[in-house]
Amino acid sequence: MVSGLTVADAVVRYATTGGGVVTAVDHVDLAVAPGEIVALLGASGSGKSSLLRAIAGLEPLASGSVAWDGEDVTALQVHRRGFGMMFQDAQLFATMNVGRNVAYGLHGRPAAERAARVEQLLELVGLPGYGRRKVTELSGGQAQRVALARSLAPQPRLLLLDEPLSALDRSLREHLVEGLGPVLRATRTTAVYVTHDQDEAFTLADRVAVLAEGRKLADAASEELWRHPPTRQVAAFLGYGPFLDADLAARLGLPGAEPGRLVGLGTGGLVA
Repeated sequence: MVSGLTVADAVVRYATTGGGVVTAVDHVDLAVAPGEIVALLGASGSGKSSLLRAIAGLEPLASGSVAWDGEDVTALQVHRRGFGMMFQDAQLFATMNVGRNVAYGLHGRPAAERAARVEQLLELVGLPGYGRRKVTELSGGQAQRVALARSLAPQPRLLLLDEPLSALDRSLREHLVEGLGPVLRATRTTAVYVTHDQDEAFTLADRVAVLAEGRKLADAASEELWRHPPTRQVAAFLGYGPFLDADLAARLGLPGAEPGRLVGLGTGGLVA
Protein backbone atom coordinates (compact mmCIF):
# COMPACT_ATOMS: atom_id res chain seq x y z
CA MET A 1 0.00 0.00 0.00
CA VAL A 2 1.20 3.50 -0.83
CA SER A 3 1.84 5.50 2.37
CA GLY A 4 1.49 9.24 2.84
CA LEU A 5 0.20 11.78 0.33
CA THR A 6 -0.19 11.05 -3.38
CA VAL A 7 -1.32 13.70 -5.84
CA ALA A 8 -1.83 12.32 -9.34
CA ASP A 9 -2.18 14.37 -12.54
CA ALA A 10 -3.78 17.30 -10.68
CA VAL A 11 -5.39 20.08 -12.71
CA VAL A 12 -6.88 23.24 -11.18
CA ARG A 13 -8.64 25.80 -13.36
CA TYR A 14 -10.22 29.18 -12.61
CA ALA A 15 -12.79 31.14 -14.57
CA THR A 16 -11.71 34.70 -15.42
CA THR A 17 -13.92 37.78 -15.28
CA GLY A 18 -13.80 37.92 -19.08
CA GLY A 19 -15.35 34.50 -19.40
CA GLY A 20 -12.12 32.63 -20.08
CA VAL A 21 -10.40 29.90 -18.14
CA VAL A 22 -6.93 29.94 -16.55
CA THR A 23 -5.10 26.72 -15.71
CA ALA A 24 -3.39 27.30 -12.35
CA VAL A 25 -2.15 23.73 -11.85
CA ASP A 26 -1.32 21.79 -14.99
CA HIS A 27 -1.11 17.98 -14.59
CA VAL A 28 1.08 17.90 -11.48
CA ASP A 29 2.11 14.74 -9.62
CA LEU A 30 3.41 14.89 -6.05
CA ALA A 31 4.20 12.29 -3.40
CA VAL A 32 5.03 12.99 0.25
CA ALA A 33 6.15 10.13 2.48
CA PRO A 34 5.13 9.94 6.16
CA GLY A 35 7.28 12.29 8.23
CA GLU A 36 8.69 14.03 5.15
CA ILE A 37 8.72 17.81 4.66
CA VAL A 38 8.31 18.88 1.03
CA ALA A 39 8.54 22.50 -0.10
CA LEU A 40 6.62 23.79 -3.11
CA LEU A 41 8.87 26.55 -4.42
CA GLY A 42 7.96 29.05 -7.11
CA ALA A 43 7.35 32.66 -8.00
CA SER A 44 3.99 34.36 -7.61
CA GLY A 45 1.50 32.78 -10.01
CA SER A 46 3.41 29.50 -10.29
CA GLY A 47 0.45 27.49 -8.97
CA LYS A 48 1.98 26.41 -5.67
CA SER A 49 -0.78 27.83 -3.43
CA SER A 50 -3.49 26.56 -5.78
CA LEU A 51 -2.00 23.07 -5.53
CA LEU A 52 -1.87 23.31 -1.74
CA ARG A 53 -5.49 24.43 -1.56
CA ALA A 54 -6.51 21.57 -3.85
CA ILE A 55 -4.77 19.10 -1.54
CA ALA A 56 -6.66 20.61 1.39
CA GLY A 57 -9.97 20.42 -0.47
CA LEU A 58 -10.40 24.19 -0.58
CA GLU A 59 -10.19 24.19 -4.40
CA PRO A 60 -11.85 21.59 -6.63
CA LEU A 61 -9.74 19.57 -9.04
CA ALA A 62 -10.75 19.81 -12.69
CA SER A 63 -9.11 16.40 -13.05
CA GLY A 64 -6.66 14.21 -11.18
CA SER A 65 -6.79 12.90 -7.64
CA VAL A 66 -5.58 13.33 -4.05
CA ALA A 67 -5.02 10.25 -1.91
CA TRP A 68 -3.77 9.47 1.58
CA ASP A 69 -2.30 6.04 2.34
CA GLY A 70 -3.76 4.84 -0.96
CA GLU A 71 -7.30 6.02 -0.12
CA ASP A 72 -8.78 8.54 -2.56
CA VAL A 73 -9.87 11.66 -0.63
CA THR A 74 -10.57 13.86 -3.68
CA ALA A 75 -14.29 14.00 -2.98
CA LEU A 76 -13.98 14.30 0.82
CA GLN A 77 -14.94 17.55 2.54
CA VAL A 78 -12.12 19.61 4.03
CA HIS A 79 -12.84 18.71 7.67
CA ARG A 80 -12.95 14.97 6.89
CA ARG A 81 -9.47 14.76 5.34
CA GLY A 82 -7.56 14.96 8.61
CA PHE A 83 -5.26 17.65 7.20
CA GLY A 84 -4.25 20.82 9.05
CA MET A 85 -3.49 24.23 7.56
CA MET A 86 -1.40 27.22 8.56
CA PHE A 87 -1.70 30.48 6.64
CA GLN A 88 0.24 33.73 6.21
CA ASP A 89 -1.98 35.37 8.81
CA ALA A 90 -1.91 33.60 12.17
CA GLN A 91 -5.72 33.94 12.37
CA LEU A 92 -5.78 33.57 16.14
CA PHE A 93 -9.00 34.11 18.07
CA ALA A 94 -8.64 37.50 19.79
CA THR A 95 -11.24 36.65 22.44
CA MET A 96 -9.23 33.62 23.62
CA ASN A 97 -5.90 33.52 25.40
CA VAL A 98 -2.91 31.65 23.96
CA GLY A 99 -3.69 28.38 25.71
CA ARG A 100 -7.29 28.30 24.54
CA ASN A 101 -6.21 29.08 20.99
CA VAL A 102 -3.79 26.14 21.00
CA ALA A 103 -6.44 23.86 22.53
CA TYR A 104 -9.12 24.87 20.02
CA GLY A 105 -8.84 21.66 17.97
CA LEU A 106 -8.82 19.45 21.07
CA HIS A 107 -12.45 19.87 22.11
CA GLY A 108 -13.97 16.65 23.34
CA ARG A 109 -10.77 15.46 24.97
CA PRO A 110 -10.33 15.32 28.77
CA ALA A 111 -9.29 18.62 30.34
CA ALA A 112 -6.05 17.21 31.75
CA GLU A 113 -5.08 15.84 28.34
CA ARG A 114 -5.80 19.18 26.67
CA ALA A 115 -3.76 21.09 29.25
CA ALA A 116 -0.80 18.72 28.91
CA ARG A 117 -0.87 18.93 25.13
CA VAL A 118 -0.98 22.75 25.20
CA GLU A 119 1.93 22.91 27.64
CA GLN A 120 3.95 20.44 25.55
CA LEU A 121 3.46 22.38 22.32
CA LEU A 122 4.11 25.81 23.81
CA GLU A 123 7.38 24.43 25.16
CA LEU A 124 8.19 22.99 21.75
CA VAL A 125 7.62 26.27 19.87
CA GLY A 126 9.62 28.25 22.42
CA LEU A 127 6.75 29.89 24.32
CA PRO A 128 6.63 28.11 27.70
CA GLY A 129 4.38 29.80 30.22
CA TYR A 130 2.47 31.79 27.58
CA GLY A 131 -0.81 29.93 28.05
CA ARG A 132 -2.59 32.75 29.88
CA ARG A 133 -1.17 35.52 27.70
CA LYS A 134 -3.62 37.53 25.58
CA VAL A 135 -3.02 37.06 21.88
CA THR A 136 -3.24 40.84 21.44
CA GLU A 137 -0.03 41.10 23.47
CA LEU A 138 1.97 38.88 21.11
CA SER A 139 4.50 39.98 18.51
CA GLY A 140 4.09 38.81 14.94
CA GLY A 141 6.63 36.04 15.38
CA GLN A 142 5.05 34.87 18.63
CA ALA A 143 1.61 34.82 17.01
CA GLN A 144 2.88 32.59 14.20
CA ARG A 145 4.43 30.20 16.71
CA VAL A 146 1.11 30.00 18.53
CA ALA A 147 -0.60 29.34 15.20
CA LEU A 148 1.89 26.54 14.54
CA ALA A 149 1.20 25.02 17.97
CA ARG A 150 -2.55 25.21 17.31
CA SER A 151 -2.09 23.52 13.91
CA LEU A 152 -0.07 20.70 15.48
CA ALA A 153 -2.30 20.19 18.54
CA PRO A 154 -4.81 17.74 16.98
CA GLN A 155 -1.93 15.79 15.38
CA PRO A 156 -3.02 16.15 11.74
CA ARG A 157 -1.85 13.41 9.44
CA LEU A 158 -0.69 16.13 7.03
CA LEU A 159 0.11 19.79 7.73
CA LEU A 160 -0.19 22.27 4.85
CA LEU A 161 1.65 25.57 5.31
CA ASP A 162 0.89 28.41 2.88
CA GLU A 163 3.79 30.91 3.13
CA PRO A 164 3.31 31.17 6.91
CA LEU A 165 6.28 33.50 7.43
CA SER A 166 5.93 35.82 4.44
CA ALA A 167 4.28 38.64 6.42
CA LEU A 168 7.25 38.88 8.81
CA ASP A 169 10.45 40.85 8.33
CA ARG A 170 13.48 39.09 6.88
CA SER A 171 15.49 38.63 10.07
CA LEU A 172 12.49 37.23 11.96
CA ARG A 173 11.66 34.87 9.06
CA GLU A 174 15.20 33.53 9.09
CA HIS A 175 15.04 32.98 12.85
CA LEU A 176 11.70 31.19 12.75
CA VAL A 177 12.41 28.98 9.75
CA GLU A 178 15.48 27.58 11.51
CA GLY A 179 13.25 26.49 14.38
CA LEU A 180 10.31 25.30 12.31
CA GLY A 181 12.00 22.23 10.82
CA PRO A 182 13.05 20.81 14.19
CA VAL A 183 9.52 21.32 15.55
CA LEU A 184 7.95 19.48 12.61
CA ARG A 185 10.47 16.67 12.88
CA ALA A 186 10.11 16.41 16.65
CA THR A 187 6.37 15.89 16.20
CA ARG A 188 6.95 13.57 13.20
CA THR A 189 4.66 15.77 11.14
CA THR A 190 4.24 15.15 7.42
CA ALA A 191 4.18 18.58 5.80
CA VAL A 192 3.88 20.47 2.52
CA TYR A 193 5.33 23.98 2.76
CA VAL A 194 4.58 26.63 0.11
CA THR A 195 7.10 29.43 -0.32
CA HIS A 196 8.65 31.76 -2.90
CA ASP A 197 11.77 32.06 -0.73
CA GLN A 198 14.60 29.72 -1.76
CA ASP A 199 16.40 30.03 1.57
CA GLU A 200 13.25 28.93 3.42
CA ALA A 201 12.70 25.99 1.11
CA PHE A 202 16.25 24.62 1.25
CA THR A 203 16.67 25.27 4.99
CA LEU A 204 13.41 23.60 5.98
CA ALA A 205 12.53 20.88 3.50
CA ASP A 206 13.76 17.34 2.92
CA ARG A 207 12.68 17.69 -0.70
CA VAL A 208 11.90 20.66 -2.95
CA ALA A 209 9.51 20.75 -5.91
CA VAL A 210 9.90 23.76 -8.22
CA LEU A 211 6.76 25.03 -9.97
CA ALA A 212 6.34 27.55 -12.80
CA GLU A 213 3.20 28.44 -14.76
CA GLY A 214 1.32 25.60 -13.10
CA ARG A 215 3.80 22.87 -14.04
CA LYS A 216 6.30 21.00 -11.91
CA LEU A 217 9.80 21.60 -13.31
CA ALA A 218 11.83 19.69 -10.73
CA ASP A 219 11.37 17.51 -7.67
CA ALA A 220 14.39 16.24 -5.75
CA ALA A 221 16.10 16.03 -2.38
CA SER A 222 17.06 19.54 -1.30
CA GLU A 223 20.83 19.09 -1.50
CA GLU A 224 20.63 17.24 -4.81
CA LEU A 225 18.42 19.90 -6.41
CA TRP A 226 20.62 22.73 -5.16
CA ARG A 227 23.82 21.12 -6.45
CA HIS A 228 22.40 19.61 -9.64
CA PRO A 229 19.36 21.46 -11.00
CA PRO A 230 18.01 19.40 -13.91
CA THR A 231 17.47 22.16 -16.49
CA ARG A 232 18.74 25.62 -17.35
CA GLN A 233 15.35 27.10 -16.41
CA VAL A 234 15.52 25.61 -12.92
CA ALA A 235 19.18 26.54 -12.55
CA ALA A 236 18.44 30.15 -13.52
CA PHE A 237 15.54 30.28 -11.06
CA LEU A 238 17.89 29.08 -8.31
CA GLY A 239 20.34 31.86 -9.10
CA TYR A 240 22.85 30.16 -11.39
CA GLY A 241 24.31 32.25 -14.17
CA PRO A 242 25.87 33.33 -16.38
CA PHE A 243 25.76 30.21 -18.55
CA LEU A 244 28.80 29.45 -20.65
CA ASP A 245 29.19 27.02 -23.56
CA ALA A 246 31.46 24.02 -23.05
CA ASP A 247 34.36 25.40 -25.11
CA LEU A 248 34.49 28.71 -23.26
CA ALA A 249 34.11 26.95 -19.91
CA ALA A 250 37.02 24.66 -20.76
CA ARG A 251 39.22 27.60 -21.78
CA LEU A 252 38.43 29.23 -18.43
CA GLY A 253 39.39 26.04 -16.63
CA LEU A 254 35.88 25.23 -15.44
CA PRO A 255 35.27 21.49 -15.05
CA GLY A 256 32.24 19.41 -15.81
CA ALA A 257 31.06 20.60 -19.23
CA GLU A 258 30.38 18.06 -21.94
CA PRO A 259 30.37 19.08 -25.62
CA GLY A 260 27.10 20.78 -26.53
CA ARG A 261 26.16 21.52 -22.92
CA LEU A 262 26.31 24.64 -20.79
CA VAL A 263 28.02 25.42 -17.52
CA GLY A 264 26.20 27.68 -15.10
CA LEU A 265 28.00 29.57 -12.35
CA GLY A 266 26.31 30.13 -9.05
CA THR A 267 26.52 30.15 -5.27
CA GLY A 268 25.91 26.40 -5.33
CA GLY A 269 29.02 25.89 -7.44
CA LEU A 270 28.90 24.81 -11.09
CA VAL A 271 26.08 23.08 -12.91
CA ALA A 272 26.63 21.44 -16.28
